[in-house]
Amino acid sequence: MAASTLSEVARLAGVSLATASRVLNGSTRKPAEDIAERVRDAAEKLGYVPNAQAQALAKSSSGLIGLIVHDIADPYFSAIARGVQEAARQQNRMVLLASTSGAPSDEREAVAAFAARRADSIVIAGSRSARPEDKQSNVELAAELDRYCRNGGHVGVVGHPIVGSTTEEGYHVIEVPNEDLAAKLADELVASHQGAFVIIGGPEGLFTSDDRIRGFQRGLSDAGRPPAEVIRTGFDRAGGYDAGLALAERIKASDERLCIFAVNDVMAIGVTAALRAEGVWIPRDANIAGFDDIETLRDFRPALSTVYLPLEDIGRLAAGGTEGGSVGGSVKLRRSTEVPA
Repeated sequence: MAASTLSEVARLAGVSLATASRVLNGSTRKPAEDIAERVRDAAEKLGYVPNAQAQALAKSSSGLIGLIVHDIADPYFSAIARGVQEAARQQNRMVLLASTSGAPSDEREAVAAFAARRADSIVIAGSRSARPEDKQSNVELAAELDRYCRNGGHVGVVGHPIVGSTTEEGYHVIEVPNEDLAAKLADELVASHQGAFVIIGGPEGLFTSDDRIRGFQRGLSDAGRPPAEVIRTGFDRAGGYDAGLALAERIKASDERLCIFAVNDVMAIGVTAALRAEGVWIPRDANIAGFDDIETLRDFRPALSTVYLPLEDIGRLAAGGTEGGSVGGSVKLRRSTEVPA
């Protein structure tokens, strides 16, 4: 059966089309209550469903928050998404989701799509990139966001500002102290580990990964230890698994005990899985630590040392207003970095 139209509702209620629209689409100009009641009764009898775009025009608000993440299957992003959803619920808004695999060009398309749907605000979670191949896409993403903000939109960004963005009105960044927290992790690990350190990082130019690598190296330097070797790979579990395979033979062939720092937890999980497949066991044969303290770690064995970040709070802050801010974190040492007796 075809959906009822606003014209049919107006005809049944005996009012003009404009009056029916003001009642059902949330305009601030309200007709008398008896007329409004007739319109609502007619809409109910006909099963009329208001048009969301018409409501947005009438209210100058769509009630929508656009959320852009790299990968919703990644527990890091799903935790941030929960925080955004909680903020949206408190604001009586709904969340639209775009998962972009971290490509600035796909992020720009998502921003344009959310803007076309008159989203009240947009949250962007995921590392910024200074890789040469992302240069033009970064320019286009920044221009799209600047245009959105000039038209009254609000943008919350997790971590680093959008590369090249010049807007200030309606734009805020939730800063995450990745470098300082990675330095604290290194400082705590050197107290119990006397051997060499290896860092498993993401592609060079990925800001979050680079911050954590730089912080960990600073922590080692401050403790009087030589810099760690850095292995670059994908910024995900698969990248960690590949790096683990590359390290397995080296660990088995050496008497030296390695301590591995993977710059996020899903990479650490991948490294550990690859080592286990090759007969290398944590913490018997090597130590490993991650970063983020994702919820998945509750079921991971051995318990992974990591850096805790309040991911849901980050999501709430990013979606909750127009002011910037920062969050803290803390080092969590667990069994994966214990030295066996």
